[in-house]
Amino acid sequence: QYSLIKDVVSSLKRHRMHEQQFTHHPLLVLSNFGLQQIQVKVMATMFQNMFPSINVHRVNLNNIKRCLLIAYNAETQQLDFRHYSVKVVPVGVSKGLKKLLQEKFPNMSRLEDISELL
Repeated sequence: QYSLIKDVVSSLKRHRMHEQQFTHHPLLVLSNFGLQQIQVKVMATMFQNMFPSINVHRVNLNNIKRCLLIAYNAETQQLDFRHYSVKVVPVGVSKGLKKLLQEKFPNMSRLEDISELL
């Protein structure tokens, strides 16, 4: 079973597709590949070798734009393949400061000073 990209995009309310999204490799997440069967180990090794490994200490979070999730179902012996778009957002800051950090200029017409925004 599969879906075409035009069907997926038409079903989304807000889709985020841009050309920088495919300049870097995705973050690969393998699920349920810890089984001792040789064919499962070969599949896991194949998927790991399809993409370069990521050094956690040196990776720039702004370069990670996609996440590829591959889950193995041992009962049905099928793979679930999911491809997600990832966006880095600031957490733990005020709404006004978050808009400034995301390069969106907030409406400051009702404010008298920038300190009211922050």
